[in-house]
Amino acid sequence: MTENTLPTRSDRLESETRRKKRGVGLFLRDLVIIFVVALLISFMIKTFLIRSFYIPSGSMEQTLLLNDRIIVNQLQPGMFPVEHGDVVVFRDPGGWLPPQLPVEQNAIVAGIDWILSVVGLSAPDSNDHLIKRVIGLPGDHVVCCNALGQMSVNGVPLSEEPYVSLPPGETEVSKDDFDVVVPADSLWVMGDNRYNSKDSRYNGTTPGKGFVPMDNVVGRACVISWPLNRWGWLDDYPAVFSGVDEARD
Repeated sequence: MTENTLPTRSDRLESETRRKKRGVGLFLRDLVIIFVVALLISFMIKTFLIRSFYIPSGSMEQTLLLNDRIIVNQLQPGMFPVEHGDVVVFRDPGGWLPPQLPVEQNAIVAGIDWILSVVGLSAPDSNDHLIKRVIGLPGDHVVCCNALGQMSVNGVPLSEEPYVSLPPGETEVSKDDFDVVVPADSLWVMGDNRYNSKDSRYNGTTPGKGFVPMDNVVGRACVISWPLNRWGWLDDYPAVFSGVDEARD
């Protein structure tokens, strides 16, 4: 081996520099791949499994408060049926919400909000959706109110004290009486804040006549995720609706 075949100091430095550049390049490539994969997984979860919404009104107080954030299980009603007492998020069936003015944001805030919405951590379309509790399923006969101020489903009186919020001195669970039979593939929904909720009772003049098509249901709200001091599961209170399904049959 001659002296000309031995690597010089500059050769060694150049080789080391190339290795470092290659290492940095591989690291950046892996970082981009991990980010893209994480984004795709988050997008798939948001699209098919869960997503976040915030509460824009007080119609579900005291169960849900203004600006609470909730996690919605989107497997209902797709893979699992909607049940009595479920708190569901649904798209406006038409005429329930007033026209919404576009929210103006600067480019940076809008970009961040878009990225968060892709992964399900933001809900810029919350104002286009509603959230209520399911009272009547397809075929149910829902009537209010009896002599005790209760609502009944299929002739079974409901004791709704665990979740209904009424003004002081009021005992009837609805300010106005009604008597409806829920059509096929539809729901009768009501807010827990019964004297301050524009729900199925007050949308009888809309195209859907106050009923919510099952296809409009985005999913069941299952968790209050924010603020942290309110974190908790949302109950569907099966004991309240005990015997309702059997009475329909």
